[in-house]
Amino acid sequence: MENQLFNVNNLIRENVKILKPYSSARDEYKEMSPNMVFLDANENPFNNGVNRYPDPQQLSVKDVLAQQKRILKENILLGNGSDEVLDLIFRAFCEPKKDSIITLPPTYGMYGVLANINNIKNIEIELEDDFQPNVDDILRAAHTHTKLLLLCSPNNPTGNNFDAQSIESLIKWFGGIVVIDEAYIDFSEQQSWLYRLEEFPNLIVTQTLSKAYGMAGIRLGICYASKEIISVLNKIKPPYNVNELTQQKALDRLSKPTEIQQEIQSIIKQRNWLYSKLETISYVENVYPSDANFILAKVDDATKRYTELINKGIVVRNRTNQPLCKNCLRFTVGSQYENMKLINALKTLS
Repeated sequence: MENQLFNVNNLIRENVKILKPYSSARDEYKEMSPNMVFLDANENPFNNGVNRYPDPQQLSVKDVLAQQKRILKENILLGNGSDEVLDLIFRAFCEPKKDSIITLPPTYGMYGVLANINNIKNIEIELEDDFQPNVDDILRAAHTHTKLLLLCSPNNPTGNNFDAQSIESLIKWFGGIVVIDEAYIDFSEQQSWLYRLEEFPNLIVTQTLSKAYGMAGIRLGICYASKEIISVLNKIKPPYNVNELTQQKALDRLSKPTEIQQEIQSIIKQRNWLYSKLETISYVENVYPSDANFILAKVDDATKRYTELINKGIVVRNRTNQPLCKNCLRFTVGSQYENMKLINALKTLS
């Protein structure tokens, strides 16, 4: 059963509805035949590999993603990192000073930052003690002007997947758009919600090449949604938001699926090893199960242990100020050498 309360036209900001998007030179003439003389975009004519504007719709990258993910490229939007994708969603659907979103702390900090930047109220519904969403509290907090519900699953910084039944209930009964941030989905055994897009017109799934694909430096975020939602986001995105070098690097990396899978399996193996070793450290009070490429662990004094590790040349993340994360450190799963160095350093601390 799809969400009967949802109508995307009721959520789009009025100024976005009437907006006539900017039409770039490459939007108006798309064929890039080497036999053509291009004098339409005020580009430098001397070829150096990047003197031409990039494809504004990144069609080559979308073609590969569509094939690999078994989805139509019309359901894909690419951005300068997931942060731009999320910002576009805010700007398309949330009216400043009027609308609100719901987030579930502890979670990815940019959701709150983007709410502040866009002058949108952020209604925070804290996760339960087991780091699962409280469905009833979330639905009670939502009102007519609550446009977005942001779910990070697997969640950052807790590392766990949200219960699939809880997510499905939220998608079905939340009156706005449910955004599932799947930055860490490749490290999880849980199936992506991407494959249920057709069931739920109010669902957006975001993914990234930064984590499992090892391409944080190129900043490529991916948005999967209905054609209607993608069309709205395309209206307001900058014309050349994904540069040529990023598109080239993405295509090269996406052409190596076997290598990517081998790296993912290596990280999962190291995650399991790191988990077992952290449990043996005397001042580690709890190691939380993880479906991501990091592990959250509760220690006796997070700030003290963080500083001690810094002095030993190891940087981890101190999450003690986050809700439900008092005295918690977040450890990214590194290489075998890095993980062994971390454990050895932890063992030397008293």
